[in-house]
Amino acid sequence: MTSMKTRAFAETNLGEQLPELAIPVTVTLINGGAIATRDYFPGHHDVDAARELGSPHIFMNILTTSALVQRFVEDWAGPLATFRDLRIKLGAPNYPGDTMTFSGEVSERGESDRSLVVSLKGKNSMGNHVTGQVTVVLPA
Repeated sequence: MTSMKTRAFAETNLGEQLPELAIPVTVTLINGGAIATRDYFPGHHDVDAARELGSPHIFMNILTTSALVQRFVEDWAGPLATFRDLRIKLGAPNYPGDTMTFSGEVSERGESDRSLVVSLKGKNSMGNHVTGQVTVVLPA
């Protein structure tokens, strides 16, 4: 659940750990994310097409992953945080029946502009699904 209070820059420390967030990976999540982002690639919808591609099941698209990264950071930072940059790299695929667990920490503080860099990863049973950094600006 997204916090109702936005975190203040002054209350945030370098090295601060974000609370972990576990996301069950379901067919509905993968299908819904792909449809919402207008990604009609069969590997995100059709298990037979995914298997023809060598995949054991349908798999999550990068836009759904990006949205889940944003959710993870916003749950911690609050609704008034401004996202400045999101840089991610995909690794192991997300398949239905698994769980992706996010973890992260504040890795940089920009004192002059109240920006924070959060380094993060989203890990499933096969390894890191996503790694990256998100830059947010917090209110004073």
